Amino acid sequence: MATASKVHQYMPQSSDYLQERFINYIMLDGKKSIARRIFKDVLLEIQEKGHSNPELIFEKAMENIKPSMEVRPKRIGGAVYQIPIEVKPNRRIMLSFRWILDAARKEKGSNISHRIAKQLLEASEGMGTAVKKKEDTHKMAAANKAFAHYARY
Repeated sequence: MATASKVHQYMPQSSDYLQERFINYIMLDGKKSIARRIFKDVLLEIQEKGHSNPELIFEKAMENIKPSMEVRPKRIGGAVYQIPIEVKPNRRIMLSFRWILDAARKEKGSNISHRIAKQLLEASEGMGTAVKKKEDTHKMAAANKAFAHYARY
């Protein structure tokens, strides 16, 4: 008697705050049901790649992408200086989501859930386009550390 082997499909337990915000960033033209389906497919794709807990991979990727410093232009005495400032928590999340989705949308060839899953897996390992963007931002802030005293103006 042949038994059909069922592939264990990943079903997220409950969508937490970070996941809901990410779904909102995926969403285009107010189509939230499509954004939810894309996110579910992303989690399934991560699980198919051999990771038992895709939500943990998602959270680890976001932690690896969140920037702590950035530069802001400020005009002082006719000159424009790039002043390093600390990034606020909500902006950290927004930038990490934006960088992941920008990197995924720039790739061509496969569907969006495959591209987002690939970016999340790379980011969870500390590699990828979004992590490079974070490192570049930190390098800019370090290079302009001499202008940090202008931040109070």
